[in-house]
Amino acid sequence: MIVAGFGFRQGAGASSLRDAYDRARAGREAGCLATAKDKADAPALRALAGSLGLPVAGIPACQLSAQGTATDSPRVRAERATGSVAEAAALCAAGPGARLLGARVISSDRMASCALAEGPDP
Repeated sequence: MIVAGFGFRQGAGASSLRDAYDRARAGREAGCLATAKDKADAPALRALAGSLGLPVAGIPACQLSAQGTATDSPRVRAERATGSVAEAAALCAAGPGARLLGARVISSDRMASCALAEGPDP
């Protein structure tokens, strides 16, 4: 399964998340959206999930911080103890042995980022 992980600022709207998702997916479709647990109920993410018909996984902070990422934002590391919430959330939600399909992609307004990860076949 492919998981789309998101990191986003408090003021990000559904259009910012959709832009990041569209830029990251490159024709692929996700089966689940994921982000930090404390952001999983954000209206913008719920709106995107609703429009795509996908569930949202909220990943606890301790799991995000334990996950290695391809990119490392000093600001995100200071705030969230991970290099990329989008990459860490996607990897965690895709399960053990998951791999990133690419580094995080940032929306054109720089309010959201998205990364895709794929879990191993069951």
